[in-house]
Amino acid sequence: MSGYRTVPAGFGGSLVVAVGPRLLRGVAAGPSLEEHRRFWADPRPVDAADLVARTGRAELRGRGGAGFPFGRKLSTAVSSGRKRSVVVNAAEGEPGSAKDSALMITAPHLVLDGAELVAGALETSTVNVVVPAERPAVEEALRQAITERSGAVRYEILRTGGTFVGGQSRAVVELAEGRENLPVTSWTPEAVSGIKGRPTLLSNAETFAQVAVICALGVDEYLREGLPAEPGTTLLTVAGDSPGGVVLEVPFGVELAQVLAYCGYGVDGPVLMGGYHGAWLAAEHVRRRTISRVDLAVSGASLGAGVILPLDPATCPVVITASIVDYLAAHSAGRCGPCRNGLPTLATTLAELAEGGGPTTSTRAKELVALVTGRGACAHPDGTARLVRSLFRAFPQEVAAHESGRCDASAARVPAGTVGA
Repeated sequence: MSGYRTVPAGFGGSLVVAVGPRLLRGVAAGPSLEEHRRFWADPRPVDAADLVARTGRAELRGRGGAGFPFGRKLSTAVSSGRKRSVVVNAAEGEPGSAKDSALMITAPHLVLDGAELVAGALETSTVNVVVPAERPAVEEALRQAITERSGAVRYEILRTGGTFVGGQSRAVVELAEGRENLPVTSWTPEAVSGIKGRPTLLSNAETFAQVAVICALGVDEYLREGLPAEPGTTLLTVAGDSPGGVVLEVPFGVELAQVLAYCGYGVDGPVLMGGYHGAWLAAEHVRRRTISRVDLAVSGASLGAGVILPLDPATCPVVITASIVDYLAAHSAGRCGPCRNGLPTLATTLAELAEGGGPTTSTRAKELVALVTGRGACAHPDGTARLVRSLFRAFPQEVAAHESGRCDASAARVPAGTVGA
């Protein structure tokens, strides 16, 4: 890699952050405001209508996982006519994801530029920033960056409880209101009613950085990278839950195989796209897919929060899935039936399948997936079910082998560093 920085990761290891074309182009220079301004000018304020138009033309979608159009969320918050809140969500509770953490450590001022543009457009002088308790380097970098700025915006730092679901939008609202950092059932978008009932513009750190880039470059220049329907660049975390993790920035449309090769991985093994709530890709699909929401959907996968977890060809996806589901079952809010009962039972069933359970074990797992889907207080059960469904879809032969009491993978083990090992 021609330019990079090594930053601490939450699990005690470190991550390589590679220099990128936009968001990460100043990584090698350092995170100070002085260095940041060498690459990015002090942003000019924009009004709400202008910012809605710019982010809409740029087709900016949230980089936190759902991919919701940012302009639509902003427009909803604007239309209320009431006092509003702004939240930068850098929680990243999943061990496999580290792009927002890496961005906050290496380029915090780009995130804060975007946050201040949004705050100005929404006529609020306070920005809440949510940081992960398990990654203290993020908070340290944020506090240092705040001291370097003019003070036009007041920042309030909220530290999560360190759980997988702590960064979920409603869990963040609960945290901001002084309650336990766990999600609750709500059918109202935060942009309509969030913190203290106010319209709340809540997006992840990368999304705010993208806002800053759009305003700095102009929409036409922003559209020069990426695909016509998916313009711009995106941050990816490759193998973020194991030693040798890499955070990099790529334009939409780049081949998945090219990304893996850049990070030192082959294309002959399974890949989990989108992280622990994502979907499996078999090797034949890995070779054909690109970094594109539309293209990945062809194989039943999604980009999610930009998490890519490659496995060695000799590692069994059934064993890995059982390990991840066991982790997810232990890291739920425990506030609804699917989390209290469904996910632990699903974890036990998958463990039995991994150990050589018969066909009835697979049948039971599929029944449990159907039972927990769409019935949780948050999306945690749905995301876990998505992962399990993809196992049966992508690796039917390996599942069948386990049903008969064997494992076709030559080394059915959890790789070093993977959660659940």
